[in-house]
Amino acid sequence: MDEIVEQGFDRLQTLISETKQNQDDAYRELCEQSASLLSRMIEAVAPIAGEIGSEFLLKAKQDTKGELYDQKYYDEKMIILGKTDSPMEYRPDDPKKKVTQQFCVLSEKGVLYELMFSNDGFVVDTFASPLTPEDALVFYGYDIMYMLYSAMRDYYLAEEEILASLDIALGYIQKKTQN
Repeated sequence: MDEIVEQGFDRLQTLISETKQNQDDAYRELCEQSASLLSRMIEAVAPIAGEIGSEFLLKAKQDTKGELYDQKYYDEKMIILGKTDSPMEYRPDDPKKKVTQQFCVLSEKGVLYELMFSNDGFVVDTFASPLTPEDALVFYGYDIMYMLYSAMRDYYLAEEEILASLDIALGYIQKKTQN
């Protein structure tokens, strides 16, 4: 083989290896900083959670037809960021109450919660357990960041450069975590 072709081939392999290493380094750095990024996204979205959020049930009674009455709701509105397919078996505030559904929510005050629903056939109630950004990412994954990004994109007048950067970063994270 011609020496120049071999040198070109070796250089191409080196470039591919360096590019892969740079991508891995960037991904690792992004993952290390993801809790910080999540915190900043929470700060950006919290002010609009009151507008776009929903009132969540704190406690209610259920009649024999399954209809709720005497409902009480949380004081602040919240937006759902994620749901787990495998909720905790029992609530931390009362081990006798089985968890039927569990969500990651953001309150209008900028607090992340794990919202756990219980239903004993007569009383439907919830328990809101505060979550740190680090724990939220561990328990619910990067989907919660995507939901915050969607809220910023759809409901907030944010700078387009920030949204474009977040879109690229989240796409990169999603691609990496799926592999």
